[in-house]
Order: sequence, then C-alpha cells, then structure tokens
Amino acid sequence: MDTQALQKLHDLLLQSTSNDTGLVKTATAQLNQEFYKQPQCIAGLAQIIGNSPEQAVRQLAAVELRKRVSQNSGNLWTLLDQNSRQEIKTQLPNLILNESNKLVRHSAARVIAAIASIEVSNGTWNELLPFLQQTCQSPDVNHREVGSFILFAVLESIVEGFQLNALYSLFGQLVNDPESIEVRITTVRSLGVIAQYIEGDDKAAINAYRALLPSIFNVIGEAVASANEAGARHLFDVLETLLILEIPILGKNIPELVEFLLRCGGDTSYDDDLRVLALNALNWTVQYKKSKVQSLDLAAQILQGLMPVTTEDEPEDIDDDAPSRSALRIIDGLATNLPPDQVFVPLRNLILEFFRSADPSHRRGAMLALGVSVEGCSEFMTPLMDQIWPFIEAGLQDGDATVRKATCIAVSCLCEWLEEPCVAKHQILMPRIMDLINDPVTQKSACTALDALLEILHEHIDQYLQLIMTQLAGLLQTAPISVKAVVTGAIGSAAHASKERFIPYFQPTISVLANFLTLEGDGEETELRGITMDAIGTFAEAVGKENFRPFFPDMMAQAFNGLEMGRARLRECSFLFFGVMAQVFGEEFAPYLGRVVPALIESCKQLEQGEEQSAELIASAAQAFSSGASPTEPINVTDVDVNGNPVVELEDVDLEKMLDVNSAVAVEKEIAADTIGTLFAATKTHFLPYVEQCTLELVELLNHYYEGIRKSATDSLLQLVRTFYEIGEPTKWVAGRNVAVPLEAPVRDLIEHVLTPLLDMNETEDNKSVVSALCMGLAETINTVGPAFLETKLEVICEVAIQILEQKALCQQDPDQDDDDVAPEYQAEYDSVLISSAGDLVAAVANALGADFQPAFQRFYPLIAKYYNKNRSLSDRSSAIGCLAEIISGLKGAITSHTLPLAELFHKALADDEAEVLSNAAFATGLLVENSDVDLSAQYTPILAALRPLFDADDNSPSPRLNAKDNAAGAVARMIVRNVNALPLDTVLPIFINALPLKTDYLENRPVFRALFHLFRVNGAALYPYMDRLLQVFAVVLDPSAQDQVGDEIRAELIHLVTAINAEEPAKIQAAGLSAFLIGA
Repeated sequence: MDTQALQKLHDLLLQSTSNDTGLVKTATAQLNQEFYKQPQCIAGLAQIIGNSPEQAVRQLAAVELRKRVSQNSGNLWTLLDQNSRQEIKTQLPNLILNESNKLVRHSAARVIAAIASIEVSNGTWNELLPFLQQTCQSPDVNHREVGSFILFAVLESIVEGFQLNALYSLFGQLVNDPESIEVRITTVRSLGVIAQYIEGDDKAAINAYRALLPSIFNVIGEAVASANEAGARHLFDVLETLLILEIPILGKNIPELVEFLLRCGGDTSYDDDLRVLALNALNWTVQYKKSKVQSLDLAAQILQGLMPVTTEDEPEDIDDDAPSRSALRIIDGLATNLPPDQVFVPLRNLILEFFRSADPSHRRGAMLALGVSVEGCSEFMTPLMDQIWPFIEAGLQDGDATVRKATCIAVSCLCEWLEEPCVAKHQILMPRIMDLINDPVTQKSACTALDALLEILHEHIDQYLQLIMTQLAGLLQTAPISVKAVVTGAIGSAAHASKERFIPYFQPTISVLANFLTLEGDGEETELRGITMDAIGTFAEAVGKENFRPFFPDMMAQAFNGLEMGRARLRECSFLFFGVMAQVFGEEFAPYLGRVVPALIESCKQLEQGEEQSAELIASAAQAFSSGASPTEPINVTDVDVNGNPVVELEDVDLEKMLDVNSAVAVEKEIAADTIGTLFAATKTHFLPYVEQCTLELVELLNHYYEGIRKSATDSLLQLVRTFYEIGEPTKWVAGRNVAVPLEAPVRDLIEHVLTPLLDMNETEDNKSVVSALCMGLAETINTVGPAFLETKLEVICEVAIQILEQKALCQQDPDQDDDDVAPEYQAEYDSVLISSAGDLVAAVANALGADFQPAFQRFYPLIAKYYNKNRSLSDRSSAIGCLAEIISGLKGAITSHTLPLAELFHKALADDEAEVLSNAAFATGLLVENSDVDLSAQYTPILAALRPLFDADDNSPSPRLNAKDNAAGAVARMIVRNVNALPLDTVLPIFINALPLKTDYLENRPVFRALFHLFRVNGAALYPYMDRLLQVFAVVLDPSAQDQVGDEIRAELIHLVTAINAEEPAKIQAAGLSAFLIGA
C-alpha cells in the first residue's frame, strides 16, 4: 500500500473514533468501499498498528485487521501476496512486544491467533512456536506477560499443529511465575484450553496435567485472596471445564479441591462475590463428580464447612446471590445427588447443634438447611420426623423473627415432600402459622407455609376453612402487594383442598381477585396478576364448570389480555389457565382454540436471550463484561467497529448468564409445550387441525438446552399420540408380539414422527428427570396403544430400560467415571425415581406383549430383582417388587417357569420393615398364586403366616399400612379362588372379612368380590356366620353417594347376589339398608 493510501486509511480510522455520528458513518462507508474489500488493507492495518501515534487508532486497526484476516475463512488473507504475509508474520510479534498499551497488545495478539489458524495448519509458520517459547521464558516479565497471552490466544484459535505434550514443561514454569500474577492466570486459561484436547487413553498427558493441579489451585486462591474478580472468573471457568470433561483429570484431586473451595468460600475476609464463585465451583464439583464425592464420603466434610456460611446475612432481593444462598444451594445439591444416609445423618447432627445455639443466625441457618435438604432426603427422613418436629414447633415460636420466617420456609418444604407426616401435625401447625400471619414481620413467610399446608390438607380443611377465608380475605384488602400475592396463592390452595366446600366463598373472593387482573405494572404487580390467574383456575376446578360458567368468558378475556402485555410471566400464567379451563370445560373450550393454539406455537418458536443478535443486546453485553483493567479481563474491553460500537466476541461473553435456563422465557416455553398436550386431551377432535404443526414444534423443542422444555415436549408428544389413538375409538388391542389389531395409517404415521426423535433424544440425554419422564410417558402410551406402538421400535425401547437398570444410561454417568466402576447400591433418592420409571416401562412392554414377553423376561428378571436387597432404598425395594407384580399381570400363565424364584423373593419381601414394600409383596404374591400353572397350595400356610401381620392395621393406621392390609386381603382372595380347599377357612375368613371394606386400594375389590362370589357358589355355609358383616360391606361399596369402589361388572353381580340373599333373608337385607338395590326395586 502506497504512502498516500496508507495515510488515508489511518485518517479514516481516526475519524471512526470520533464522537460525531455523522463523521463515523462517512468514515465507515469509505472504509468498506475503498479498503476493506482489498487484500492490501491487511498490510496497511498491520503498518498502522506499528506506527500510529494514536492508541485508539492502533487499537481499532488491530480489531479490524483480525476481522479482515478471519473473514470468509481467511480468503482475503490468502489473496495477499506471500512477501507481505511473511513480513506481517515476522514483524507483528515483535511489534506486540514493544507495544506500551495492554489493550492494543491484546487485540494484536488476537490477530496473531487469527493468522495462526490459517498458517500453522498449513505448516507455513514454523517460527511461531519457538518465538512464543522464547518470549514466555524471557527474563523480562513484560515479555512473559505478552508471550503467555499470545500463546493463550493462539491456542484458543488453533490447537492442531502444536505438540501439546511438549508444552507441559513450559506451562509448569509459567503457572509458577515468580513475578506476575497475570502470567500465572493466563497460563491457567491456556491449560483450560488444552485440557479439552487430551485423549482419555493418553496417560502421559493426564499425569502431566495432574501434576500441575496444585499450582492451578494456588493461582485460583491468589486471585480470590487479592480480590482479582476478573481473573477469578476466568479461572473458575477453567475449573468448570475441568469438572465437565470426560477424562479423569480431577478425580484423584477431588478431596484437595473440595478442601480448597471450602476454604475460599468460607473465608469471610474475602470479597463476597469471589466467595460465591468458589462456592459455585463446589456446587459443580458435587454435580459433576458425584461418584467421587460419594465414594470418598466427602458430604460430611462439605456440610461441616457450609453450615457456618448458612448463618450469614441474606440480601433482601431474592435475585441477588450471596455466600449463604450458595451454601444452601450446595446442601440441596448434596441431598439430591448423594445417598441420603451420607447427607442427612451428618446434616441432622449439625442442624441440632446449630438450632441449640444462642445465636439466632445459627438457628435460622439450621432451619434453612433443613428446608433445602427435604427434597432429596424425604424418604429417608420419614421415620426420623419425630426427632425433627420439636425443632419445627420451637422454630415457629422462636423469639427471633428471622428464625420464625426460616421455619416457615422449612414447613413449606416439608409439606411439599412429606405430605402424610405434615397432615398428621395439622392441629399443631395450623394455629402457629395463623398466629404468624397476624404478625406483619412474618406475614409473607407464614402465608407461604399456609399455602403449602393447605395443598395437602384435603378433608381436614373443613375445621379451618371459615377461619382461613376470613383472615385471608382481610389481608387481600390491607396487605402490601407482595403479601397479597402469597395470600392469593394460599386462597387458591384452600380452594384446591376444600373443592365443592369452597362454593360459599367463591363469588365474594373472585369479585375481589378480579381487580388484580387489571394491574399493569412490572415486578410485584405482574406477579400478583399472574398468581391471581392461577388461583382463579384452581377455583374453577374446585367449584365445577356450572358454578364457574358465568365468569368463564370474562376470565378468558383477561387471560388473553395477559398474553398481549409482553411479559413472559403473564403469558406463562395465561397458558396454565387455558389448560385448566380446557380440563374443566372439555369440548366446550373448543371455540377458543383458534386464538390459544397460535399463541402456544408462537411461544414455542420465540427466540431467547442468547439467540437474539440485536445491537442492543450486544452493546449491553459489552458494557457488562468489559472494563479493560488488565490482560486477564475479556480481550474486547474497548474493541469497537468502524461505527464506533462495541464489538463482542462469542468467547468473551458470559454464556451461562446469557443462556439462563431459568429465564422467564424458557419457563414460558416449558408451560406452552405442556399445555399443547393438555388441550388435545381435553378438546378431542376439535384440536385435529393443529396436531401436525404442534407435533413439528414439539419435536423441535426436544433439542432445547433447558431440560424443563425437553421434558414438557416429551410429555406432550406422547399425550398427542395417546389422544390421537383414542379419538379414533379403536378396537381394543390384543396382547402379543404380532399385532392382531393394526393401527389406522394416520396413527401409525404420527407414532413414527414422534417416537424416532424421542429415542434419538434419549441417546444424548444427560438429565435424569427427562429420561424418567420419557420412560413413564412411553409406559403410559404402550398401555394405551398396545403392541402396535412397539412394532418397529421394540428392541430400542427395551434397551432404554436395560441401560437404566444396569445404571449405564448417559444420565447416570459421571464425566470421569471409570468404565469398570461398579454402580453403588445405595443411591440418591432421585436416582431411585429413574429406576422406578424404567420398571414401569418394562411392565408396560410385558403388558402389551403378554406371553410373548417371556423370553425377554429371562434377561430382565435379574436386572429388576437385584434392586430388592437390604442395602437398597425403600423406593428401590418397593418398585422392584411392584414391577415384578405388574409383569406377572402381563405374562399371566407364561410366568410359570419363573414361579419358584419369584415365590422365594416375594416371601422375603413379605418380611420387609416398610409397609410400602409389604403392600407390593402381598399384591405380587397373590398374582403369582393366581396366574402360575404351578400349584402353590402347599405354600399356603407360610404365605398366610407372612400375610397375617399385615391385617393388624386399624382405621387410624398410616395410609401405607392400610394399603398393605388391602393388598393382603386381595392376596388371600386370589388364594381362595385358586384353591379354596387348601385354606383353613375357619381361621382365614374372620380375619379376611374383618378387613373389609377396603380402605385405600379399591382395585383389590375385584379379587375380593370374586372370592366372595366363589365362596357363595361353592361353600355358602362357610360365609353364613359373617352375613351381617358382609351385608354392611355391601352397603358401603354400593352407596351411590360415595366414590365407586367396585366398577360396573362387580356391582351388577353383587346386586344379583343381594337379590338372591333377599329371597332367603329379607329382614337382613332391609336392616342393612340394601332394599333399594334389589332387582326390580
């Protein structure tokens, strides 16, 4: 480029840095038209970097040079003559060494990286690595800072062509640089890059890298201790990279890493923001290295370090992070990822210790820790609740308001996950919570606790409903908006619990709440409006469509208004409302589909934060993430384009923040996807015009980064299949591998369009809740559609279940778990949910295939049976026996060859300590007796002995005990039908008949009444002494005002029996109140 052109290029760049928009636009146009399309501009920009006296011009020249080199895959660079390219490669590194401004050095380093990405891979810049090695080892600390940063920038652009193993020695020096923290930080960032290219079988590289880990930890610690926030953020990003890699770099250093992060996170002398970074890294460690944390039993140490942090102050704004919140998040992660005995046992001891403290902050921390642990440890906690309730009761009456509020939060969590123990304590909890609602200080937290308690109170709400509604109605008038929101939610829960008993309160309450639907402000007003919409939907479910009908059009209009206000939270609430209305009004909702479905589809299609490439977003990101303080900060801190606007590179943006999976938009899309399936199920054929488009949109969402959306899309897609099948009023399918009742072509096509992408998603799905939803959805769909659903995908679907049962599914693996690691028997409770869902899937396949499942059962039996042993959780043991029972139900007589091992396993399960297991064991035993061709009469005596304790439950026993009693009655009934002569009726019948009527499991009425009918036919005299009792039972199950307990078939046969008894004993029938049921009555 000649001198005149070079000067013009320089002047235009200088003009581009002006604050005058007009001058900038003019310069931009000239640069684009006269220079930036010509290869020689690259040489000119390189000269300006070396010669311009203006720092801003040198900076802009470097930014534009990188763009010109990189654009169109390097085409403009390769069009530049060879001599010019060689001159730039020779001179630019030295120019950077002599550059006084760090920002210019950084931008120029990015130019070298861009050139290297083209030249190194072609083998035409062999001088670069020796230069970098020499510079990084220079005695001049400034040169080392420049060299290490250029090396980092180059590695980010291109790793191929470098012998990475040869760099470890150099990195070992740089990461321990005695003079410059910048060199040390930049080196750790380089190590973060190359870690991603280490092969799993490269033991030398892994060992060399591991040797540097103590130094890496030291550098992170230095950054935190010196309050170098920008550097610390980069370093913790590296640490997260190491945690998620599928190579075992960190495995042996996990104890050291945990201790280091606890020390950083717990040191109150450090800046809170940096402590949060350390604690977040500890949370990643728990998430990504679960198996190591579990096998090394580190939970107790982690909890010991976290509990003091939970006592620290929390910020007022719920969106602000703080060490205390991070600590509670980790406790939650421990509870949901590890076996509960490793977590709750040490945590319980710490909670008791902290709650006894005279310091209220310790008592508050103890309550909050209890609350967050419940979700993952609820099953384990259940038998321990007697030890916990005294502290809950004391916390609700604590002299410190913060402790009372924390206890309300703990009560909310307990109610959500431990329904039965909380309901049993309602007479203690309700008065205490209502007292706290009267206190303005605790009002909001107490309303949240009340909301959770009301959700589970059911028939017990009767004694409180008037008091609750009177008190809450007053708060709707007087409380601040934030309190009105939780009060409204609590009223919705009261309606949910009381159902038709809410009718007297319905109209006065909806009249008040309707005013909240006119709110248009942001923040608290939006939240109150949204919760009001949810509550009114609950009212409709409670009072029924006829009572709600007068309000239906107006409330739909308000929901549509919410859609148009441009707020994701209100759109989410409107979608939920549409789903509820469709369920309440059924096909009457159809006229609204033309407005509702397009809105749902639009929501599913919308872009989210991180996908929008608007100038406003880019500018705000640049402002948020750029300050230009040091080389350890984002390289683009003052990068500007020719228009003077900030330039943001993808690698420089906090993607985790931009792709916030908890964003309101993501939650809105999750609800929208879920609502689609609900609408089709409710409106039936009216939804048919929308099925194809909705299916396409839902399939697209299976690839979404947010697991909640993938789960909702999975659920809705399978709901679409079930509904599409059912509206065709198909002939009932016949079990068997060969499809006896073919599907209609449209149903078959829809299944193909849905099932293939679902199974493809599963191949890469790493979230347990999504896989669990897939298994349960597949199971329900198989049970609905039958063997035709399995016709082309049977082996793949079976393999999904096999992988989970073998604990080899992708979502069950840790990134660095060794292939030969044996999965531990005792798992987190969430892992047990996944195992149970796989069992449901296997049982559904057995149900659809019938006897043809028998060969497959030979493989599945040991996989399922292993989950019943003493070291397994209650959930594992219960679901294993329950799954086998359902398989027997599907196989029927084909189970015969497995009779003896199953009988032995079920007999062992009948001695279990837990009622839930006993219930399933009794059910399974009865099914085995009923279906096997092997005559088990000789085993009746030990079976009866094992069942006998299950009948000792009385009406006040916990629900699981009553359920076990019902299933024991069902088992005895099946034994009676199979071989009544093998039973000692004189001892069996008193116990059996006294167990009637059944209390919870009404499905077992089918075998119970079959047995009674059989006895009346073959040995009626044996039943005569119990006639009065039996007639009382008949009156209960035939009561038309009560829930149907027997079904139409049994009811009809029972009425025939009652009529026959009336011919012999009319007085008894009349005394039992059965005369109205006589045929001809």
